Amino acid sequence: MRHLVRFVLVLAVLTGCAQRGTVTLDPDAAKVGAVQQIYVGTTREIDPATGRFGNGRSEAEQFARFAVSVPPERQLGSIVFPRRHGRPDPRRDFLTTEAVMQPGPAAFRADLAAGLRRLPKGKRDAVIYVHGFNNTFAEGLYRIAQLSHDLEMPGVTLHYSWPSAGNPLGYVADRDSSMFARDGLETLIRETAAAGAEQIVLVAHSMGSALTMETLRQIAIRGDTRLKSRIAGVMLISPDIDVDLFRMQARAYGPLPQPFLIFGSDRDSLLNLSARLTGQPERLGNLGDLSRVADLKVTFVDTKAFSAGTGHFNLGDNPALLQLMGRVQEVNAAFGADQRGRVGLLPGVVLTVQNATQIVLAPVGAVAQELTR
Repeated sequence: MRHLVRFVLVLAVLTGCAQRGTVTLDPDAAKVGAVQQIYVGTTREIDPATGRFGNGRSEAEQFARFAVSVPPERQLGSIVFPRRHGRPDPRRDFLTTEAVMQPGPAAFRADLAAGLRRLPKGKRDAVIYVHGFNNTFAEGLYRIAQLSHDLEMPGVTLHYSWPSAGNPLGYVADRDSSMFARDGLETLIRETAAAGAEQIVLVAHSMGSALTMETLRQIAIRGDTRLKSRIAGVMLISPDIDVDLFRMQARAYGPLPQPFLIFGSDRDSLLNLSARLTGQPERLGNLGDLSRVADLKVTFVDTKAFSAGTGHFNLGDNPALLQLMGRVQEVNAAFGADQRGRVGLLPGVVLTVQNATQIVLAPVGAVAQELTR
């Protein structure tokens, strides 16, 4: 009990001062910012007081499409919400230009299929983002819009919004809600495949990684090999998962989708706290001993050279790292070749233990020099 109290108090200090994001509708922002179309599946209830997706759980999944304007005057990796009592500024603020609520899964599937058909055959891919602990609906929505824009993601972009309490003191409640949300994520993956997505990549952050792995395990247990064949890659960012649990989830799934990337750091303050709360030395996202997953075909990218603040979302927040990950296709191509093909791939050190590979990125200065060549 004493550990739990300390954990929630530190969480409150680390995350309690940040301004919370909400969806602000401004159709005229489409004339200023770069508009990202985000298709949404959610198991959040609509808050009757606001008419928006809130923090409550809904057994019936709901579907929508949001158009988000990414402002031109911003630092790469940053998300700025309008001030609470100020006028929205489309040059600096993330804003929603359109919100289309779908009456059911068939209408959502048709809308998503139309978006996929606008892409050439062979490139009709989909990226599904699953947010982490302590997120409001708007925060998850705008995060994937930011990542989609900054990383120039190909294909269509989707967001699965599970009912996080959006409260730094709600860690245990969020763990329960993430497990509650497994069927909803599976449904969104199925709808995405049914709409015509040729390949599906799953991107998950923090506690959303545990939800994603549980959903993959669930799909495998159902024996749905056709759906498994559509999943072409997985990216876990600062995954808050017990390492032994991850091993069992991976074993149940079978050969993991490739590439299977894990971004983590032992300087991640929130994961260090999570490990203490659970009585374990480490979580998957701050794994120090790669031998614990050496028999699995995964790539662990150590981002500690880019750590700032809590170090819990280095991939999304750091401009240099975002530019570096714009070369993720080179990562995939080189790791499909032999060991010699990995030399010079990234400004860092590559260590291989059996099937698992660890990329330890170099200090920021070395990365900056590499990017300017």
